[in-house]
Amino acid sequence: MARKRFRGLLLAWKAFCYTLGSLVVAVIGMQLWFLSHIIYWNSYNPSATAFMQRYAEQPEAKPVRQRWVPYARISDHLKRAVVAAEDAKFLDHEGFDWEAIQKAMQKNERRGKVVAGASTISQQLAKNLFLSGSRSWLRKGQEAAITWMMERTLSKRRILEIYLNVAEWGDGVFGAEAAARHHFGVPAAALTPEQATWLAAILPAPRRYDRGRQTPYISGRMMTISARMTSAQIP
Repeated sequence: MARKRFRGLLLAWKAFCYTLGSLVVAVIGMQLWFLSHIIYWNSYNPSATAFMQRYAEQPEAKPVRQRWVPYARISDHLKRAVVAAEDAKFLDHEGFDWEAIQKAMQKNERRGKVVAGASTISQQLAKNLFLSGSRSWLRKGQEAAITWMMERTLSKRRILEIYLNVAEWGDGVFGAEAAARHHFGVPAAALTPEQATWLAAILPAPRRYDRGRQTPYISGRMMTISARMTSAQIP
């Protein structure tokens, strides 16, 4: 009886070890898959992102409009506006703005719900390239891992270049070039400071605003971004 019990426990332990080992191998394999793509994108441009693919799968989706342009052909006004709006410490942190995260957590605790986020440009890019828009802890953990890999593989200039070329700026509109032409009829290189601040202002909800539409909220946000642009540092 004791021998049978021991054999049962041994089999259960082996099954647990095999299951755990398989899970660890699967997780490591997934991380290597992410890392291989990041290394590839250090020299080559991504043709699509997870966000683009999910958008295209929607029944009511419009054709995806996106045209890649190199970093030098994107207005510095837009670069500064986006950094000022989304990640003022972009050049100083290693993927995570811990001070902003702490402030967001305190604000969310006071409100009793999620009303503020603190995602950096690197974190947003990790999510856009690979992940879903869910708010689960598992997804946030994977986002953090991808962000860590990107910050140690890609330069800040490359991270910002990819971000500006894949960010959503309207219904089916992705990237700075498509956004500039759709909303203002100009190439990304020719965006004015006002046009750049408007594009940066709508990033949190780009499908709500079409072709330069102004609202009191957007106007106020544009003023805030414009005031911060002079001190915004870009790579």
